Amino acid sequence: MAFVQNFPFMTIVFSLTCGVFCAVLRGKWAKRLCLAWLAVTFAMSLSVLVYTLKSGGYYIYRMGKWDAPWGNEIRVGILEALMASVFSGVMLLSVLGGLHHIFEDCEAEKTNLYFTMISLLMSSLFALIYTNDLFTGYVFVEINTIASCALVMLKSSSKTLVATTRYLIMSLLGSGLFLLGIVILYGITGELLMESIGAKVQEIFAQGEYSLPITVIIGLFSVGLAVKSALFPFHSWLPDAHGSATASSSAVLSGLVLKGYIILLIKIFYRVFGLEIIVSERVSNFLFLFGALAMICGSIGALRERDLKRMLAYSSVAQIGYIYVGIGMHSDIGMTAACVQILAHAITKPMLFICSGGFMDVSGGHKGMASITGAGLRDPLGGAAFTVGALSMTGIPFFAGFVTKLTLTEGALETSTPMMVMALGAIAVSTLLNALYYIPVIFNLFTKPKDGAYSSLRARYTPAYAGALTVFIALNLGFGIFSQSVVDAVSRGLAMFGI
Repeated sequence: MAFVQNFPFMTIVFSLTCGVFCAVLRGKWAKRLCLAWLAVTFAMSLSVLVYTLKSGGYYIYRMGKWDAPWGNEIRVGILEALMASVFSGVMLLSVLGGLHHIFEDCEAEKTNLYFTMISLLMSSLFALIYTNDLFTGYVFVEINTIASCALVMLKSSSKTLVATTRYLIMSLLGSGLFLLGIVILYGITGELLMESIGAKVQEIFAQGEYSLPITVIIGLFSVGLAVKSALFPFHSWLPDAHGSATASSSAVLSGLVLKGYIILLIKIFYRVFGLEIIVSERVSNFLFLFGALAMICGSIGALRERDLKRMLAYSSVAQIGYIYVGIGMHSDIGMTAACVQILAHAITKPMLFICSGGFMDVSGGHKGMASITGAGLRDPLGGAAFTVGALSMTGIPFFAGFVTKLTLTEGALETSTPMMVMALGAIAVSTLLNALYYIPVIFNLFTKPKDGAYSSLRARYTPAYAGALTVFIALNLGFGIFSQSVVDAVSRGLAMFGI
């Protein structure tokens, strides 16, 4: 075994260990340890990506010497390594970009706990990407939930407490449904490893047995993870959580946390049930329908908002809809579009939330549309980064978001006529609505206030803030320009993703 094959397991376990050390260190030392480890995990994930691209296959990393159903293992291929690389890189940039807000918004004695939660969250995301065991997936879903709620709540205010409570209630509902699905599935198959379950489910389904329980199980998994990933109409908790959290928390929650649950759902569809069973049970049709509704309703919600961060949160609801529309197409190109959207949104939306924090700095701490007038003039780098992110979300060519819309459109043309019409219509309407709420914000950012409000305020260009936004801009443009390489890597990864 090559030494690099140990890296996925090491990133999971050592991230947990990093969280433990951060909990007992002082704020500044916890910050240094957390940032250093995030940089190391990014380098390790890139090494794994290079290894899998060269080998052209996947490998199984078994923990312990026990066979199924008692053994535990992780599975690593091109897609997993690509997701882990992007997620760890974006996590590092998100923390760096909002670093000064973390120390301002959190109580001094709690800042080390913030970095503890970041480390735990990173560990859980790695586990959701790599795990090949359903119950391990559930355990890290719960770790993900607790850490995410803590990241919102660590900004001390009454609004964050209310937002965290709603977030926790909805998340626990989703987790409960997911666990119930695992219990029933284990009762039928006696297995916990995904491939082992998949083999028995295929056998059972071919014999015509347990057809109703299997339908219920698929429904429990789908609804549970849809609730946790804020798919419409389960999205009501999202704007409050993102709108009241500190900039780094909003960036991480929107760009990474929601996607971790979706990646787990995709793995379950491929490895536990197989796409043929998912299609035959018509689950994909429901995901497609709610995804299309999310694209439109999320955009309408964003259009009506006068609070910048809540607008970005509603935009995330629409962008999550794109992912589920791709999944619901039950085709290779549709699933490719869904995974490309996960990556494109992960490198774009955190940048927008980090920019919103910078705009608040130069607008007296306010985030209303009227208050941030001219913020792009007072914070030119933030204004440039927000413009790049907004154009990407709108789907302008040469930016990351355009790749998703193009790939999704190609997938729609290969579906049945009703689904094609609905998909193309939803993409067109959502794109128009995106332009209607993003373009005015761009103009507002670069319009000089008539009353000269906040003209004396200037952005605090710390190396962390400026560096993070610069890298985010480069990533977005690089993704858009070299999109075919990304699409090819995702396609190769999906080809080895199944049972």
